[in-house]
Amino acid sequence: MEIENKTGVIEFILLGFPELHQYQLLLFIIILLAYTLCVLGNMTIISLVKLDPLLHSPMYLFISTFAVLDIGFVTVTVPKLLINLIAANNSISFVGCFVQMFVYDALGATECYILLVMAFDQDLAINNPLRYPTIMTRTICIELAVLPWITGLFIACVLMVATVTLEFCGPNEMNHFFCDLPPLQNLACSSSFVSKVLTMAAAVLNIIFPFSTIMSFYIHIINTVLKIKGSEGQKKAFSTCSSHLIVALMFFGTALIVYINAKGNQYDKYLALLYTVLTPLLNPFIYTFRNRDVKEAIKKLIYRGVSLPSSWMATY
Repeated sequence: MEIENKTGVIEFILLGFPELHQYQLLLFIIILLAYTLCVLGNMTIISLVKLDPLLHSPMYLFISTFAVLDIGFVTVTVPKLLINLIAANNSISFVGCFVQMFVYDALGATECYILLVMAFDQDLAINNPLRYPTIMTRTICIELAVLPWITGLFIACVLMVATVTLEFCGPNEMNHFFCDLPPLQNLACSSSFVSKVLTMAAAVLNIIFPFSTIMSFYIHIINTVLKIKGSEGQKKAFSTCSSHLIVALMFFGTALIVYINAKGNQYDKYLALLYTVLTPLLNPFIYTFRNRDVKEAIKKLIYRGVSLPSSWMATY
């Protein structure tokens, strides 16, 4: 998509965290470490799913897809933040800002719907175990993995067009560490009413609808699991689902606060730091420590002498 700047602003200034100026170096080290562990951890999950035949199932295809999204999600924002922290280069071009916003929105929306697909998959597996193999065919599985990408790209395109057509004629300092919708809309000289309404509508489509549907799936799952005879069967079912539920709660929890309000206040950037850095960092650990299959896959790879880079294994 070509971005044509018809306004007087040629760049934006990402203020980042000026109130933490004395801790810039410490913040840089912490975020760099978190980013590195996040990428390595998610790459480990992708590699495990690819290498272990027992993980060649729809659930782990969706988990590895989510891991790919997490890597992209942190990469679109964190490297620029690190540059700002260490080099004090807080500027980003007009085009670069909107490209960053577009990719971020597309990946974020896609993650929301991948989490929804994962909940649907688990509900189907637990409530229709006999029909599951015939329903969740390879074709359906691939379609369910691709559909969130299409949805995310479409929603991001709509938001991009609605925001890039605003006039930016003067203020260019953004109290954030990346180009996000609410702070960008607040800098516009022209009316941003339509853009903000579309942002609210996107928040409903990307956050409220998937989150409420995920919760309904898990209520259904829990009701079914409680009927399983024997504590071992219940434990196994809960261990399979709990990791995904924890990830969904962390991701949607902070996103709900930021994008449903959508006023772009000074605290949004701290919440954004949670779901752009902390949540993707924790996801691989949650899926590892709370998932028997993944832990068994790691053990088998070690026993068979399959050499993953030592830095990857150190992640765990």
